[in-house]
Amino acid sequence: MPSDVEPSDDDALAAGLERLPGLERIRAAAGESPVYLVGGAVRDLLLGRADRADIDVVVEGEIAPIVAALGGEARAHERFGTAKVRLGDFEADLATARAESYAHPGALPEVRPATLDEDLARRDFSINAMAVPLGEDPRLIDPHGGRGDLERRALRVLHERSFVDDPTRVVRAARYAARLGFELEPETARLSRDADLETVSADRRDAELLRLAAEPNSRRGFELLDETGVVALGEQAGDLIDIVVALLAEPPWNGVSDQAATVLTIVRGELGRAPSLGASRPARPSQGADLARDASGVELVLARALGAGWLDDYVGEWRHVGLEVTGEDLIAAGIPVGPALGRGLAVALTRKLDGEIAGRDAELAAAVEAAREGLGPT
Repeated sequence: MPSDVEPSDDDALAAGLERLPGLERIRAAAGESPVYLVGGAVRDLLLGRADRADIDVVVEGEIAPIVAALGGEARAHERFGTAKVRLGDFEADLATARAESYAHPGALPEVRPATLDEDLARRDFSINAMAVPLGEDPRLIDPHGGRGDLERRALRVLHERSFVDDPTRVVRAARYAARLGFELEPETARLSRDADLETVSADRRDAELLRLAAEPNSRRGFELLDETGVVALGEQAGDLIDIVVALLAEPPWNGVSDQAATVLTIVRGELGRAPSLGASRPARPSQGADLARDASGVELVLARALGAGWLDDYVGEWRHVGLEVTGEDLIAAGIPVGPALGRGLAVALTRKLDGEIAGRDAELAAAVEAAREGLGPT
């Protein structure tokens, strides 16, 4: 039977629920239907992270009438009995309480309507298998000891085939470990070695790996996957991940590339031009700009992480340098249409980057001179 926690925890839940947006609207839309806040939302409330909690609601019954009563923008997934509802800034995931079975390892689950207890029993970890009823006074429903595992800072699966049925759970375990600072309890750590991500579609596998790669402490998560043999991590990959995460958090690098994509590139060892770019030491800004101009954002960040400190100047300044003059200005100065126009502008840009010229008049003079040299004798 579900177990309730001490009143102090109930009080904390009640206070946390008041800070979550949209719950009153869900209660009103549900009417007499039994509805529960579940999973990560309950976990984060108990951890005092209500500002980060997602709104996941389970309904013992049909969700369609509740979705209709809520109004707003909704995306339904009939196969799984779920819907995502957006009402302005408020978003909630609603699901019919369900049980799952797997036709083979890594398959998408086959679902059927079930009770709340069955729904909680199908979940990945005990800390995500708790619920709070929304139609009555708040109390913790905790049939699998999730509250105790929160106190122990432990991740524990609910059954021994958990990682076989859905190998992406091992990536989720790494993500929770990275985010919450938790450890796999010993039996869960042993079972995690049964996970075979190759039984999962590439789309599902990549989606989970990208979620982990987006975490601020993603290094720890990938090192856990390396320890369990699920993902092989290169010798210097951990340090490189930390450098990249720090770079992307501060100017001028924030926004240059997506953290998740960059970290996953490190994990996979697909660094592209980054090592050669990282080893280069241009003598002048124009040389640096030429080297870096065609590199992707991911390659730029990785090259900087590998030691190319000059890229701070390229990203912060050099790549934004442009000419005030155009090809039309050169034509007006007597340069015919053709390759000489491009040569003239390129030389002027090089000289501007290197600090040899400044201002529109100097740019035009330099560009015209270089263009005429490109024309040869007349």
